[in-house]
Amino acid sequence: METKNGRLDESILVCVHYGPNGERLIRRGLKIANMLGCPLYILTIDTKPFDEMDAEKTFYIEHWKQLADEHEASEFMMLDNEKRSVSKVIAQVAREKHVTQIILGQTAQSRWEQITKGSLINTLLHEIPFVDLHIISVTRYIRNENGQFQRGCRAYLSKEEDHYRLSFKHSNSVDYEGIFFKEQGTDFDNGIFKFMRDKEMYKVQVTDGTVKELKKVEMNVDYEQESKS
Repeated sequence: METKNGRLDESILVCVHYGPNGERLIRRGLKIANMLGCPLYILTIDTKPFDEMDAEKTFYIEHWKQLADEHEASEFMMLDNEKRSVSKVIAQVAREKHVTQIILGQTAQSRWEQITKGSLINTLLHEIPFVDLHIISVTRYIRNENGQFQRGCRAYLSKEEDHYRLSFKHSNSVDYEGIFFKEQGTDFDNGIFKFMRDKEMYKVQVTDGTVKELKKVEMNVDYEQESKS
């Protein structure tokens, strides 16, 4: 990201986790970084090694990398097999990259969790008091992959006459690669296929293993706004 005419004394770190809000946080960071003309770093952390992650997680990581490359972010950092606490890792990265602003998504956390585990925000304020925290209120899924749909798996779409056929093995005839979320309680391949097309995220309806048209659909999901800490 260009900083020649910008604020070299400012540096922004966006911390993302799996789910639909990661892209929103990254774009918020990009907007602020472009206004200031300063470096932007993107960080995601996982306790598992990368080669043990499921298809849904790797899909999000690939998408975030693509966003970082397209918008010339200074660096995308994927820290896998990480055993330290999230706050410790974020604090270390912030010091190493001379970060002055951190963007986080507000997560749901009960009072009991705050008592037993501590608040991430409060811990960061203690660990790195020299950094400004931007806490972005986000929405979370109440019924989605965790209720109406099974966990996503890697899948593919191939063109067949006037429709697309869903498959789970890669071949030379594949037109799109993405994640398939199968509906709960069905023996057929019914659900939602999520993929990238023309640098845009698509969700299309799958019925009995076929997609009639690449038309975006809204998942039948209930949303809940996060409460303020």
